Amino acid sequence: MKILKVKCLAPTRLDHYLMQQYPALTPGRLNKALRENKIKLNGKKQPLSTRVMAGDEIKLFILDEQLDEGRSPDGPAWKSARCPAEAVYNGPQLLVVNKPAGLPVDGPENDTLLNRALLYLHQAGEYGEDSLYQPSLCHRLDTGTSGLVLIAKTPEAEQILLEAIKERQVKKTYLCVTFGRPIPPEGTLGGYLLKDASLGKVQILPEKKPGAKEVCTEYETIAVSGRLALLKVRLITGRTHQIRAHMASIGCPILGDSKYGNNAANRELKLKYQALCAWELVMPAFPASSPLAEVSGKTFHAPRPWYYGQVLDGTLK
Repeated sequence: MKILKVKCLAPTRLDHYLMQQYPALTPGRLNKALRENKIKLNGKKQPLSTRVMAGDEIKLFILDEQLDEGRSPDGPAWKSARCPAEAVYNGPQLLVVNKPAGLPVDGPENDTLLNRALLYLHQAGEYGEDSLYQPSLCHRLDTGTSGLVLIAKTPEAEQILLEAIKERQVKKTYLCVTFGRPIPPEGTLGGYLLKDASLGKVQILPEKKPGAKEVCTEYETIAVSGRLALLKVRLITGRTHQIRAHMASIGCPILGDSKYGNNAANRELKLKYQALCAWELVMPAFPASSPLAEVSGKTFHAPRPWYYGQVLDGTLK
């Protein structure tokens, strides 16, 4: 066990402080350690977003070799990212990046979306090893999903964006291809989503049960091609695997989805990742005094994914 007495000039997120002390503690490893009750702040389990201050005590029930792993002359993990992130927007407070399918947003690997974003900011002269604040993911996408991700560049922006997302003020629209045509071609799906942590899956239930959370998804069919349908999907709620599970629940799973989909069709059409893209983000109206006034009411788009055109022209069917 390691006991750390916090020494910092200003309140700092718990995860950022720990990553500064131990480069091996990537966001993915920290989340896993927290779930396993291996991180205690002043004797209690606290969210990684909790601000720590000088004098606080952190206890880590993590093996020394795991903490020391990653201390190398090559420097922090972001320097080993394969390439810089693809930026859709870069402002004083916010970075919007386009995640390719197959790339994890964070985790133990060096090549993650967050590390690519840090490399991008470093090359732009905005971030370095001595920076006081590490830009943070404001939400996540599954590894197999592509599209837009918001990254806060300051603590103030992070707090505002997390609250806006929690209150469903950031509007999210996805593009996807389903194996099967939804009937009716457009509609709203409801129900309750229940997680099964042991399987890493969720299920949609028609009635509320203990632990289940209400879900709501709107969809609209853009085009059809043979057995497939190209959809525009709007998240009203934003739960784990919501779109994937909701579409599968009506017999129209996302093409390429190995967890909820039709694996025979996935193999036949040679899709490695789910045909699901976080295509559009619409920001709320922030007041003129807000640090995020720069993006008030703005709409951001990812490039349309390859399968969009192939369904429209009938190549993919």
